[in-house]
Amino acid sequence: MNAEGLLTIASHSHASEPLEVLIGLTLLTIVPFLVVMCTSFVRIIVVLSLVRSAIGASALPPNAVLTGLALILTLAVMAPTAQRIARDAVDPYSHGRISPSQALTRAIAPLRSFMLRQTGSADIELFERVAHHAPTAGRTAPLTVIVPAFVVGELRSAFAIGFALYLPFVAIDLAVAAMLMGLGMMMLSPPVISLPVKLLLFVMVDGWSLVCGGVAASFR
Repeated sequence: MNAEGLLTIASHSHASEPLEVLIGLTLLTIVPFLVVMCTSFVRIIVVLSLVRSAIGASALPPNAVLTGLALILTLAVMAPTAQRIARDAVDPYSHGRISPSQALTRAIAPLRSFMLRQTGSADIELFERVAHHAPTAGRTAPLTVIVPAFVVGELRSAFAIGFALYLPFVAIDLAVAAMLMGLGMMMLSPPVISLPVKLLLFVMVDGWSLVCGGVAASFR
């Protein structure tokens, strides 16, 4: 290869470096959006927040603790998907075997598969109508359809789990209120009595472990 050919290759490689840096920075800016909208984080954080609300301790655990716990559970649930992304996209790209566009396509495929496993066909059909997109079999639907359908499905599942978790605490509130009325203690606020009872019950059944294990096991 002559000197002109070497100079041409060098100039192309140098010209592509700023573009790759720009693409990398853009991907870093959308990582928080991907973590929230395309992973198990939505369902987990909503369930944990509903449990806190059902207990009645609105400020405990703090938001930072709930968010950190939700992130750790998200990492555990998404570990197989992350391993596939690393094996199929990150490693080949880091060794220079595939281009950035190929790496992005390969990285999206496992995430897309995870979202489709959690998403119902009715939600996909709904957002295909919203986006005026031709009906598909789900597997070929674009991300602009899959992502909102996935988020709506996650919110539905989270609220269903939260409803089931709310019932025992509501029963305790009703029982305490009925007891106080029966004793004629109208001036005593029921939450003053029911909150310690709910905390004791939650600790006795190891509630946080049950909730975390249950919500993690709910993913397919």
